[in-house]
Amino acid sequence: MVQDKEVFLGNVVKTIDAIFVAVAFVAAYFLSFLVRDIFGLGEFYYASAPTIQAFLFFTNKYYIIPVASIPTWLLLLSVLGAYRDIRTKTVLKEFEILLKAGVLATIVLGSLIFVFKMTVTSRLFIAVYAMVTVVVLSISRVFIRKFFDYIHQQGYNQVNLLIVGTGKRAREFIDVVKSHANLGLRIVGLIDDEHGMFGKEIKGFRVLGRLQDIPFILHRIVVDRVIFVVPRLWLNRIDEAILACEREGISTSISMDLYNLRIAKVRQTDFGGFPLLEFETFSAKQWQLFLKRTLDIILSFVLSIIFFPIIVFVIIAIKATSKGPVLFSQTRSGLNGRKFKLFKFRTMVVGAEMKKRELEKMNEMDGPVFKIKFDPRITKIGRILRKFSIDEIPQLLNVLQGDMSIVGPRPPLPVEVDLYKMWQRRRLSLKPGLTCIWQVSGRNKIQFEKWMQMDLQYIDQWSLWLDFKILFKTVFVVLFGYGAS
Repeated sequence: MVQDKEVFLGNVVKTIDAIFVAVAFVAAYFLSFLVRDIFGLGEFYYASAPTIQAFLFFTNKYYIIPVASIPTWLLLLSVLGAYRDIRTKTVLKEFEILLKAGVLATIVLGSLIFVFKMTVTSRLFIAVYAMVTVVVLSISRVFIRKFFDYIHQQGYNQVNLLIVGTGKRAREFIDVVKSHANLGLRIVGLIDDEHGMFGKEIKGFRVLGRLQDIPFILHRIVVDRVIFVVPRLWLNRIDEAILACEREGISTSISMDLYNLRIAKVRQTDFGGFPLLEFETFSAKQWQLFLKRTLDIILSFVLSIIFFPIIVFVIIAIKATSKGPVLFSQTRSGLNGRKFKLFKFRTMVVGAEMKKRELEKMNEMDGPVFKIKFDPRITKIGRILRKFSIDEIPQLLNVLQGDMSIVGPRPPLPVEVDLYKMWQRRRLSLKPGLTCIWQVSGRNKIQFEKWMQMDLQYIDQWSLWLDFKILFKTVFVVLFGYGAS
């Protein structure tokens, strides 16, 4: 849970540091000339003015310095703990580490000058380089901190936790979670199996119910992970609760030294001194999810530009052929039940939702989904838009906003989710998408239960390569309108 985020965040900061160490090298070279002028130290042996040609000559002749600088700084910062507890470290502590690294880097790089007999290289440059690097990395740390604070303030990257247990260890765990709140951790409530605890507040958080109430609570509030911080005597009580979470695709963690369960995808982690056994229903590394999100942003942005002429034409066509707004928005259920507004080009007459009840007996899909092949509410232009999935283009905005992904299970209506069987709710454990296996396998020709199984198959077998294969098939399906109505 937290360990993966810390490792991923550490690697991101490490990459940023490598870039800024290189930038600092360039800045230090030109700044060295200014320092020499201010203190009257004379000119450099190889250059009288800070020109690009002189810089390239210096870099080419003494390439050992820039080549050795990046690994030297990253190694020193790693040893000094710069990439551990990044979000909980104080600004003063970070600056202290950078300052120590600067002193040690000066010694290391100064030693390289001596070993490789770079007699022309100025010791002043090495000192200026170290100071510039400390300043640049300090500034980057401030911006990184501000950036992640902004992300969490906007409600992104939030992890909603339901804590099971209210005893001494559970209360200590709550304090640890509070101290890591800047990682996006948010406690939504507590569970206690003892009579009389319902409604009481522990450490500022309300007891929402007992173990048997967990499935009901998961349906009513957004929960990303259930954490069991319980006594060993509770082991025989929590089996059903863990199974309920597993069915619905909610990750669980158990704060115990040993819990021997035969459950797939189990791993042991540590959170603030609490040993946790984690049972993941969707296994993906942080870097994979980061890459998936990055590709979502890039692809949705590029597609928005490519489709711009089509968007303009569709807007004109909709306005010219029917009354009402161009866009249609509808509340859908996203990751772990999060509600969001899904956008589409309007393909139906105004007030179509009000007429749905009259047509329910004509529904051609089984399960809670409502679809009619020749829906009388669809406009003439709307039928064409649906045939080639053009009405879905505005959902690129949902992808950019982070509510959806390019590839993932289609987002259901909340009323449909309420009618899901328990095992079907696990499809909500992954961010919804524009296209998925169901989209490229016939869509409306597939029975509802088979559709749900396909989504769970996607979740269980997910990989970036699978996303690429689905995208490739989607192009074919869209061009020929296969399975759409």
